[in-house]
Amino acid sequence: MIITAGIYKGRKIAVPDESITRPTLSKVRMGVFNTLYSLIGDFEGKTFLDVFGGSGVMGLEALSRGFAGVKVFEKNPKAAEIIKKNYKQLGLKPDLLIGDSEKLIKKLEESFDVVYIDPPYMSDLYDRILRDVKGGIIVVEGIKELDYQGLELIKTKSYGGKLVSFLNCSGC
Repeated sequence: MIITAGIYKGRKIAVPDESITRPTLSKVRMGVFNTLYSLIGDFEGKTFLDVFGGSGVMGLEALSRGFAGVKVFEKNPKAAEIIKKNYKQLGLKPDLLIGDSEKLIKKLEESFDVVYIDPPYMSDLYDRILRDVKGGIIVVEGIKELDYQGLELIKTKSYGGKLVSFLNCSGC
């Protein structure tokens, strides 16, 4: 997998076994960050939370494109090791919390400019995570329309069967 833009553009990163995670495709990553740029402008000084880290690629894309801070949650120890390795090869140290995302987000005191949520598609984690998230723009990747629990839906984009929704949570 390759970082698509920014200061780390073209750099390869490792991905966990497909039985552990489902990496976000490059066209989806590019679309997410292009839409975010149109919504919030320059990423400088902004913060990003990746609730289901996988390979860490979304956080690395955020850092590559100028986000000031990225926090990553990952439950699977093997995936967490790959995240550490990917950050290290770029000379970075991840702000990585290893554990259950649902529990971690409930304990989180800080809020973020962008929160990226991409859990296992057929899980019920979407609703449970959205209930406790604190952030400005929430980006949700999945395969079906969801109940956004009163959050303002800004935009939904489709990428070959994957839906990416952008929600406003500035009052959360």
